[in-house]
Amino acid sequence: LRERREDIPPLVQHFVDRCARRMKKSISMVPAATLESLSRYDWPGNVRELENVIERSVILSAGPELIVPAGALDTGIAQTAPSPDRTRATAPEIFGRTPQTLAEAERAFILRALEQASWVVAGRGGAAARLGLSRTTLQGRMRKLGISRPRLGGNHGQKD
Repeated sequence: LRERREDIPPLVQHFVDRCARRMKKSISMVPAATLESLSRYDWPGNVRELENVIERSVILSAGPELIVPAGALDTGIAQTAPSPDRTRATAPEIFGRTPQTLAEAERAFILRALEQASWVVAGRGGAAARLGLSRTTLQGRMRKLGISRPRLGGNHGQKD
């Protein structure tokens, strides 16, 4: 990729389309500043690293705009400014820190959606709809990530 930087924008679009389709999300815009940052990066991991960065970004992007989180690249240059007319979703914090792995980020994102939906999983205002997932897909991910509704006293979704 270092030698073929002109290939980066079409690859980004390809990976965004593929990941968004697989995750049943609608991401229709990649900001020019994000493409520029991704094109400037040296990509020591080459195409596979690009694909992984895009996949994580699709997971963390809440709206129609791809948001590449700060720190996704070694240089941190991929952080883009939010559109002034839109509230920007950021990587949720879990227990006072930013998630470090994809599983932690996905878990935190699901927990935040569940809390916003008052732990309603299905239906129009439920967490599944907020995340753009089917009820069964969300329930499967919750099982996989060990997320269960907290009991009184609140254990923040941790299993006992």
